[in-house]
Amino acid sequence: MRGSSEMQGARCSAVRLLLLSCCVCAAAGYPFRTPLDLDVTPRITVLSSGLQGCRRFQSSAVNYSTMLLEADSERLYVGARGAVFALNASDISASSALTIEWEASPEQKRQCLLKGKDNKTECFNHIRFLQRFNSTHLYMCGTNAFRPLCAYIDEEKFVMSSQPEEGRDKCPYGPTTGYTALIIDQQMYTASQYEFRSFPDIRRNSPPPTLKTEDAPTRWLNEADFVGSALVRESLGSSTGDDDKIYFFFTETSQEQTTTYSHSRVARVARVCKGDRGGRLTLQKRWTSFLKARLTCSLPEYDFHFNMLRSMFVMPGHTPQDTLFYGIFGLEWKNVKASAVCRFSLTEVQEAFQGPYMENQDSSSKWKEYTGKIPDPRPGTCVTDTLRARGINVSTSLPDDVLDFVRRHPLMSQQVQPSDRRPLLFRRTTDYTHMAVRMIQGLDGQTYHVLYMGTDEGWLHKAVEVEGQLHIIEELQVFEDQQPVDNVLISAEQMSVYLGSSSGVVQLPLSNCHRYASCYDCIFARDPHCAWNGAQCVDIMALEDRSTLIQDIQHGNRGCENTQDDVVLRSRTVRVGDDVLLQCELSSNLATPLWTLDDSELQGYGLNSGFRTGTDGLLIIEARQDQSGLYTCYAVENNIKVAIVSYNITIRLDLPPPPPVEPTEDYYSHFATLLPPTERPSSERPLPPPPAPLLPHSELLTPRNMEAVYLSLITILGGLCVVLTVVLVYVGFCLRVGNRGKYSLRAAAAAYPSSKRNNKNKKQHRNSSHMELKTISSHCNGNGVCNGVSKHQNGGIQDGGFLQIVPGEGHTSPNKEPPPPAPPLPPTPQHHSPECDFPSGLSATLPSVLRRMNGNSYVLLRQSDSENTPSHSYSFAEELNRILEKRKHTQLLPRPDESSV
Repeated sequence: MRGSSEMQGARCSAVRLLLLSCCVCAAAGYPFRTPLDLDVTPRITVLSSGLQGCRRFQSSAVNYSTMLLEADSERLYVGARGAVFALNASDISASSALTIEWEASPEQKRQCLLKGKDNKTECFNHIRFLQRFNSTHLYMCGTNAFRPLCAYIDEEKFVMSSQPEEGRDKCPYGPTTGYTALIIDQQMYTASQYEFRSFPDIRRNSPPPTLKTEDAPTRWLNEADFVGSALVRESLGSSTGDDDKIYFFFTETSQEQTTTYSHSRVARVARVCKGDRGGRLTLQKRWTSFLKARLTCSLPEYDFHFNMLRSMFVMPGHTPQDTLFYGIFGLEWKNVKASAVCRFSLTEVQEAFQGPYMENQDSSSKWKEYTGKIPDPRPGTCVTDTLRARGINVSTSLPDDVLDFVRRHPLMSQQVQPSDRRPLLFRRTTDYTHMAVRMIQGLDGQTYHVLYMGTDEGWLHKAVEVEGQLHIIEELQVFEDQQPVDNVLISAEQMSVYLGSSSGVVQLPLSNCHRYASCYDCIFARDPHCAWNGAQCVDIMALEDRSTLIQDIQHGNRGCENTQDDVVLRSRTVRVGDDVLLQCELSSNLATPLWTLDDSELQGYGLNSGFRTGTDGLLIIEARQDQSGLYTCYAVENNIKVAIVSYNITIRLDLPPPPPVEPTEDYYSHFATLLPPTERPSSERPLPPPPAPLLPHSELLTPRNMEAVYLSLITILGGLCVVLTVVLVYVGFCLRVGNRGKYSLRAAAAAYPSSKRNNKNKKQHRNSSHMELKTISSHCNGNGVCNGVSKHQNGGIQDGGFLQIVPGEGHTSPNKEPPPPAPPLPPTPQHHSPECDFPSGLSATLPSVLRRMNGNSYVLLRQSDSENTPSHSYSFAEELNRILEKRKHTQLLPRPDESSV
């Protein structure tokens, strides 16, 4: 008994401890406490339908993952699956594209299938390498259905100039294997896991001498996944006669002796000297200058450690020492979407390679810092003027003790920290894939770095770095179908950014300043390409005289104090007791709405105040006469208040009541589309038809008479069941006696179509559900006012419709099946002015986003126009169809969490 009670007490203590830890984690947000200053929201969002200056290239091929931009020839070379293309860099959609078809042979595809590879993805020739070899030829390599081949391309004729050659040591076997390669002075440097069962390796393939990394007794690379490489010509202007170096970036399994990172992945940077020739006896045909160090990109105060390196962009500076490395990092947890951008300097990397080494005395233990004597000359360094003075002109002349130390100590102890010791950007809900960076000088004389970052869902984020942090200028939906961006290139000559994906290549302008309509909108963007010239937002790169331009990248709120923007003024007449929505759409995701009534800020938006506010407008609940006045909506961004729209509202008592609106069957189906997914009825519980008219009262339908009717029905049904049972028993007996038992009544019942039974159940569910809806229509008075809209346009007052809204509630269904599809919607007009009307008379100023109004559900019933009784009327379903069609093309929130207006 004592043991049982002690065990029970221990369990209770464990439960209490678990609950306490859960509470602490919930309070702290562990491990997802968001650094608010780094988790940046893109300022504006542009869908694919709103892209300007966009050009696309597509063909029958797929996987456009390899790109080479030649600024001199104005060509963009693209490697895809089974083909290579030469596109016009100024317009990739032009018909002048050249093509080289290079498919794997049927026999090679058959051999690939025999190896157990996927016939839909792997057994093809994926172009993994495409670079310039010399002034006349390009060089490319492909997987060739798991038997890599390489070939030369005659640039002028754009044809393969020779037969393909063996590519086993130059190209990986699979299309998704981590891989990077460079051609430097006609020498090819590659890093990958080349064969199926081989170890990852960094190689110089041709011409001889060929070199590779060591794998025994100390393996230099541990399950490495390569993402990039770069040449840094450190010999330029070097006072020590230093050699050029090639840097490789990858992720591998951790080897350090720490409890935090045991058995985890870490990001690395490795380097080799371009002039390395290997050792004479020790490290023969091996690198003598290979060293690697860890790249750190983390937020320790929030317990975020970004260990997975996804991409690296090398930003050349004015001198080799000014070189910067921009890396995209991710979390090791595969089920969590998050990204960080960290920037490293070449100086920090060089300091790490000059620091202490790590060692591993026993292969079964972790690595730790080496504290012994270091041989001379320093292991892993390139040949310099100092070594040449000692008679060491090439790596084959290095002493054996130095080479043996290099073999056993490839890892450095010091970690490479990012600039400012923190990431430039952190995004919780985005997985960045590739990036490109461009330097541009602003009007203030400072040089800014503009980043173009592709995501795993086909979006492009454009950001500017200001004092160690990134401001995301815009996010662009480049591909409608969600697909990763596989490559990003920038052309300063063409002022374009190119993005490759599985479906095609897209060309976009580096900036689109005309998107910003006002001075403050242009300043808030903080785009170094854009400035305000007094009339419009223009691209500064196209102007020589910049003396009158306004730009503020540092603060994003100065320079527009003396400018005046036109504010749209509308007039509304409302009947007392109506609910009215005053629309105010904010183009910026960083702006918040602020409403004033007669120049006084509206305080409090609760139910008692008579107002509700949302992202898209202000709702006046059961309008009163004392709520008449001038309502103005302001966008507050970066501590600046900018007027967007004003409404002159008149609330009157003498307006006639609205005519009744007869709900149609489409009314309820369209109402369901306005509800959030959690509140929509399932397919087995559709919304009920309109309620039938009440039957005339009869004395026969008294409770006593109804009880008698029910008893009679039960008696009749019971008798029928008894008779049916007797008949079934008799038939079964006859079948058995007649020895014809091949027919089973149970099987016959089972053969009854399940669809009929389901239909029967659906009918029962349909009859059991109920919903009550109320409608409000517009009205006219005798003073030239119809549907609550003034017909006059004096004083700059513009006519426009207003929305009448009533609260609505939807009943949820326990069934989890999706609702039936909505009927097809009419096409949306592609172009219209802000003040034009749709053919149905609905004003084009409807909100383009379905968003919630402080948690309440509202049903849109009618949008009135400024005309008197229209010559042709439209049903509610038609009006709602048009509204929904417009919003479908401009939806910003993918899953509204409440019923929306």
